[in-house]
Amino acid sequence: MDGGDLVILLLYVDDIILTGSNPVKSQVVIDDLAGVFDLKDMGRLSYFLGLHIQYKDDGSLFITQTKYAKDLLRKAGMDSCKPTSTPSKPHAQILAGEGRLLSEPSQYRSLVGALQYLTFTRPDIAHSVNLVCQFMTQPTDLHMLLVKRILRYIQGTVDYGLHYTQNNHFDITAFSDSDWASDITTRRSITGFVVYLGDNPISWQSKKQSTVSRSSTEAEYKALAHCAADIFWIRSVFKDLHQYISDPPSLYCDNLSTLALSSNPVFHSKIKHLDIDYHFVREKIQKGDLTVHYIPTDNQVADVFTKGLHSPIFLKHCRRLGLGIMTATNSASTAQLRLRGE
Repeated sequence: MDGGDLVILLLYVDDIILTGSNPVKSQVVIDDLAGVFDLKDMGRLSYFLGLHIQYKDDGSLFITQTKYAKDLLRKAGMDSCKPTSTPSKPHAQILAGEGRLLSEPSQYRSLVGALQYLTFTRPDIAHSVNLVCQFMTQPTDLHMLLVKRILRYIQGTVDYGLHYTQNNHFDITAFSDSDWASDITTRRSITGFVVYLGDNPISWQSKKQSTVSRSSTEAEYKALAHCAADIFWIRSVFKDLHQYISDPPSLYCDNLSTLALSSNPVFHSKIKHLDIDYHFVREKIQKGDLTVHYIPTDNQVADVFTKGLHSPIFLKHCRRLGLGIMTATNSASTAQLRLRGE
C-alpha cells in the first residue's frame, strides 16, 4: 500500500500474479523484483495453474479450466462419451460398502483427485465431487459409476467457466443450506454455502458435517455458523488489502427455526448442544456485523451444494452462480510473472 495505491502479489512456488490500482507502481514492483530474482515477465495474465483467464469488452473476466477438463476426459477414456444434464441423480444415496470392490482403486483415486481441482472454477460439481471423495479408501464399481456420471456431465459442459462482472457495489452476500442426515452410512448432514462479492461468487463449499445433528434445525444452524466463519475470514482478507466493506454481510437461510434461533435469545436454553455455534452467530448479529434473512427454498442457490437436483432447478442455480461459456475477449492490465529455471 502506497498512499491510495495498492499493489497485490500472489505467489505459488515459482509462479507470480501481480496486479494493482496504479500500473506505474506495479511496474516499479516488477523492476525491484527483477533486481533480486531472475524473472520472466509473461505479460497479461492468461494461464495460471491450469486456470485460463479471458477478458470481455465490458471489462469482465471469464475463468475456465477447459483444457484441464478435456485432458481429464482423455485420461479417463471418456472424451467421446455421451453427456448428461446433471452431475448426479436427484437425491441419490449410496452406502459406503455397496457394490463390488475395485481390483485397482488407483484410477478411481486419481480421477477423484483431479475432479477436486476442477471445482476451482466449477462449483456446479462441488457436491458430486464431495460425495465421491468419501469412498476413496475402498471404492467399488458403483462408486466408479458416480465418477463416470460427473465426467459425462463435464463432457457436455466442458467449456463452462465462471463469469466475473464489474460491480458498482462492494458488499458480501451469502447463502447457507444443509441436507439433514443425508449420508445413509453415518447419518451426518451436508453443509453447503456460497459467498458472493457483489454479484460474483468468490467462495463455496460442500462438506459433510463432522457430527450427527439431531434435528434439521441443528444441521441448518451448523451450516449457518460455518458459512458465517467463512464470511468473516473473507472480510479479514479484504481488511489486510485495505479494502473495507462498510455494510454488514447478508446471510440467507431457508429454515425459519434457524432464523428464530439466531435472533431470539429465548430459544438459547433449548439448544445447549449448539452452544459455541449459537454464541458465535448471535454475537455477530448483536454487534451488527452480520444480518440473517429468510429465502424460499426455490431461490436457495446453496441447495446445489447439498444434494443432487433435477435438471431445471439445477440449471437455474448454475446461472445464478455465473456459470456459462465465453463470448468475447479484450485486454486487461493484470500481469503474470514466472521465475526462470522452472
